[in-house]
Amino acid sequence: MRDFPSCFGENGVQVADSSSSSSAGKTAQNLVTCVYQTQLGGRACLITVTWSKNLMGQGLSVGIDDSANQSLCKVDIKPWLFSKRKGSKCLEAENSKVDIFWDLSAAKFGSGPEPLEGFYVAVVFDLEMVLLLGDLTKEAYRKTSASPPPLSAMFIAKRERIYGKKIYCTKAQFCDNGQVHDIAIECEMVGLKDPTLEIRIDKKRVMQVKRLMWKFRGNQTILVDGLPVEVFWDVHNWLFGAPTGNAVFMFQTCVSAEKLLPWSSSQIFRESQLQGLGFSLILYAWKNE
Repeated sequence: MRDFPSCFGENGVQVADSSSSSSAGKTAQNLVTCVYQTQLGGRACLITVTWSKNLMGQGLSVGIDDSANQSLCKVDIKPWLFSKRKGSKCLEAENSKVDIFWDLSAAKFGSGPEPLEGFYVAVVFDLEMVLLLGDLTKEAYRKTSASPPPLSAMFIAKRERIYGKKIYCTKAQFCDNGQVHDIAIECEMVGLKDPTLEIRIDKKRVMQVKRLMWKFRGNQTILVDGLPVEVFWDVHNWLFGAPTGNAVFMFQTCVSAEKLLPWSSSQIFRESQLQGLGFSLILYAWKNE
């Protein structure tokens, strides 16, 4: 996870994710990256799953890093392989075999790159199911012949690109087995001397920032499912940058603002994964022309 942005560092400078460019808003490649904490042979590791969608088609990548953030193995399923809808790859990590299986032949997709249902992606280490995504659980175990793990993988972070003109929408689950919430970020700036920013969760306004020209960066605590969630925003590029610039929003559970502010978001992410401090959602928002 070395490419998470340093958008909330000491100088408040926003840096886009490394996979983007100044023309990212025009190319409009959808990317969603999900990070899971699990174990390989009793050793803590992170599994990063990235779903992508562009003019070439859809793609999927799965990478495994150890607790020192060193890459153990990675597989990229390019659009021409993804189009086959099912397959497997055998890799090696920690001197043992890692098998990655996927079946999206019956998957249903929405507007984004992630499948909604009718699929599975499975990561198997020494015949143990260390990560299983999707709703086709029985089919995945039948295909892999793997045994269930002693501890299920924990979903700890998500990074996503979102696009819109005035309203930017996504979905998020802030705790394991928690409710999936609809998140809407609204920012009206055209023709306004005093733009405002609103964030709604499940259509209920949970946050409003007025005098945005002066408060283009900041943070505020909201409650979701009874849990405190720290919301950070940086809309400097929208107000003062190039038309293709993006804003950054971060939702972080369980960590106090005093602890977060001096750090870059990559450090926030690192601490949350090491200390079990909660879930991180980072959104890169581009305005559609």
